[in-house]
Formats: sequence, C-alpha cells, structure tokens
Amino acid sequence: MNAASAADADITQLLRQWSDGRDEAFREVLSITYSRLRLMAVASMRRERRDHTLQPTALVAELYLRLAGAKPGDWKDREHFYSFCARAMRWILTDHARRRTRAKRRAGLVLPLTPDILWLGEHEEDVFDLDRALSRLEEIDSRKAKIVELRVYLGCTAEETAGILNLAKSTVDRDMRLACAWLFRELRPEK
Repeated sequence: MNAASAADADITQLLRQWSDGRDEAFREVLSITYSRLRLMAVASMRRERRDHTLQPTALVAELYLRLAGAKPGDWKDREHFYSFCARAMRWILTDHARRRTRAKRRAGLVLPLTPDILWLGEHEEDVFDLDRALSRLEEIDSRKAKIVELRVYLGCTAEETAGILNLAKSTVDRDMRLACAWLFRELRPEK
C-alpha cells in the first residue's frame, strides 16, 4: 500500500470513528486533511474576484467550524467527506457573496468563478444562480453535481476529482462537459 492509499484508509477509518462518537478522530481528520483542503481553498479563491475579503485560510476555518458544529454523520469514506467539504465551501462562498451583495449592492460586480464555465461570472447574481442550479442538477444527476462542486468550489483538477470520486479521468471530463452544457441551458436559456 502506497502512502496515498494509507492516508485515504486512515481518513476513512477516522471518519467512521468520528461518526461513532470519538471526538479525537475529528481532530485527527482535520490534521490529515488540512493541507489538501487549504490547497483546494487557495485554488477556489483564485476564481473569486481579486478584492475578495475571504482568504483561503478563513475559508478552511469556516469549513472547520461548520464541520465541528454538525452532528457527525455516517461518514462512508474520504469521497463522502471531500464531497461534503466541496458542498460546504460552496455554501460558505454563496453565503459570503449574499452578505457582500446585501452590504454593497454594487452594480457591475464581476465574479469570475471558474475557467471551466467562462460565461459564468458576468453578473453578481451568478453565484446565487449557480447554487440554485447545482441543487437542481443534484436532483437529476448527483455525480455531475459533485464533479462541478469539486472542480469549481474546491478547485480540484480533473485528476484530483477522479481520485476523490474513484472515477476515470475521462468520465470526469465527459461529465464536466455535460454538466457545463446543462448549466448553460439552465442559467442562460435566452441564448
């Protein structure tokens, strides 16, 4: 077993222990996953506007607060954990954008969210529209929604996404293309 496989097995085992009520396991999961989550937060924040007030470290800290405040679920494995983290980062960024929009109400704000969806980010409402559309996509095809979350909100590469979801990279690439096409039709029906 290589080091990555051992770490993945450790994460899965610790998540199960945390679900069983062992609080120390939560701290160990955070210790093991911090570097990766921090890198993903950095990648995610690169897609945000330059004057964003939330920093990657703060994004991970907010994620940790949400994890700590949540009831330990029945964590299945690292995929389940990272998918939850992607969704939580999505919620954090969406909530942050809502607060900022309410506070500023500035016209012309541009949110370049991701190079995978270049047309997204033309309007300040796009972050809210994407959140709503991803919720609808999840009802239709949860795997595609997870892929978009991991790619857009955690900044995972196609290879990292494939590893987290235990899929082939070609499947991730295909699902991302289909999800982007669906999102375009959903978010830009007039075009």
